[in-house]
Amino acid sequence: MDLETLEFSLSDHIATVTLNRPDKLNSFNQTMCDEFTRVWARVRDDDDIHVVVLRAAGDRAFCTGVDVSGKLASAGHPNIWTQQDPGVQLSPKMNQVWKPVVCAVHGMAAGGAFYWINESDLVICSEDAQFFDPHVTYGLTAALEPIGLARRVPLGEALRIALLGLDERMSAERALQIGLVTEIVPRDELWQRANELARIIAAKPPAAIQGTVRAIWESLDATRSQALQTGLMYTQLGNPIGTAEVDRATVARPKPMIR
Repeated sequence: MDLETLEFSLSDHIATVTLNRPDKLNSFNQTMCDEFTRVWARVRDDDDIHVVVLRAAGDRAFCTGVDVSGKLASAGHPNIWTQQDPGVQLSPKMNQVWKPVVCAVHGMAAGGAFYWINESDLVICSEDAQFFDPHVTYGLTAALEPIGLARRVPLGEALRIALLGLDERMSAERALQIGLVTEIVPRDELWQRANELARIIAAKPPAAIQGTVRAIWESLDATRSQALQTGLMYTQLGNPIGTAEVDRATVARPKPMIR
């Protein structure tokens, strides 16, 4: 793909997307938003892609949110009723991507970085990761990012990040404690570990994986009973009778414990 702010590669059913504005701490501008619209469309429509690894170039940051030196067309329309959240372009689930996203976070992850973190399926980070939201420090309402975050972590933790702004940065260890990330690895092992997890997922039947992702995420917008009914429908769609997608004998071996 011809991209300016991102790098995209595809190998062994794994699409690797790299935020590539390290000189701007991987902050997103309108070009990156537009390129993510194209990337998510490719991921959604290309059945050769089973899973996505999302990572960032450079040493200092995964992403520090919006690039304030530019202007986002979707949020800057003079008609307030026409304005649109730029996260619509950045977020995989808002783009109907039900292929799992493994997000590898290093360094600073601030503000708009949560558009990706909130909607990834597996989030891992390096030991140097720091999570924070500077909106209120700059006199801006923190709403969209913490609302999404409150679906991943306890409400009190989402409020703490939103209200303390630049006066506190959450460490990788604390992020693991509250379930924001599922694993911490040394910085030089981060990309390798994300790829290992992606390979495990990519080797599984893609219909079952995508149905699982969609059923779980859509349950967040439904009552328990509604979610279970929808989930039942997805098991019937994703598990066709008489179609053997795997040899059960080959997957019955014990697997190693999580390290």
